[in-house]
Amino acid sequence: MVKPRRKIAPAIACMSLCAAAAAPMRVCAQAGPPFLSNDPGTPGNGNWEINIAAMQTTLPGIASWQLPQLDVNYGVGERLQLTWEAPYVVQTRSGESRASGWGNANPGVKWRFIDQGEDGWQVSTFPMYQTTGSEAARHNGIAAEGPRLFLPLEVARKVGPLSLDLEVGSYLPWHGDHEHILGLVAGRQVAPGLELDAEIYDDHVRSAAPDVTTLDIGGRYKLHRGLILLFMAGRSVSGNSPGQVEFMGYLGIQILLSNYGRTLAE
Repeated sequence: MVKPRRKIAPAIACMSLCAAAAAPMRVCAQAGPPFLSNDPGTPGNGNWEINIAAMQTTLPGIASWQLPQLDVNYGVGERLQLTWEAPYVVQTRSGESRASGWGNANPGVKWRFIDQGEDGWQVSTFPMYQTTGSEAARHNGIAAEGPRLFLPLEVARKVGPLSLDLEVGSYLPWHGDHEHILGLVAGRQVAPGLELDAEIYDDHVRSAAPDVTTLDIGGRYKLHRGLILLFMAGRSVSGNSPGQVEFMGYLGIQILLSNYGRTLAE
């Protein structure tokens, strides 16, 4: 997995798990960074959402860190979002020297084509183009061979005090195996400025076994106008069998800018 976005090699797929996100105009949505699933939210016209984070993913015999994981989003109109994301990966394997380098970049465009307001349905699509990693990064297992096209659908709905987000999608590679993901996030605001959520996420590469299904808990805490603390921790629900995630964690800052980047957003 490298979102880290996924399994071409187990570590790559797990690193490629964390995707681009939503923004100040998040409506009722809860997904997006720090979670692996995305939501239909977009920043709003002329607004920026910049996520800068560190993410750790540990599998049997492999430990990977994204230092940093960069995720930059810009709103075009109220329903479109332009995205660019890329991680710098540091990876260690048992019996091998440490390797580092840039992982796969993921530019994309999100379009929220159904928007029924804060208490209604929100539906978007978020196609992304995953670039080919450098030859050295592919050799060291910190980037996947590409390119690949990611075609997902995101659905959000508020049910009582809970906000629910579902993402389903497939990676269509120029070379290699197809990959399918399914993620569900549920959460709510539990205190002023504090939101907590839980996520279950399944990642399946057609010719590989087993599936990687993770469970994580995380949230967001408003530090200051335009600055939000992002945090998440989780692991596979299938124990420590080969290819499963022993631990994954995310800690970062979300910077929200309005007025075409001139001011911190409310």
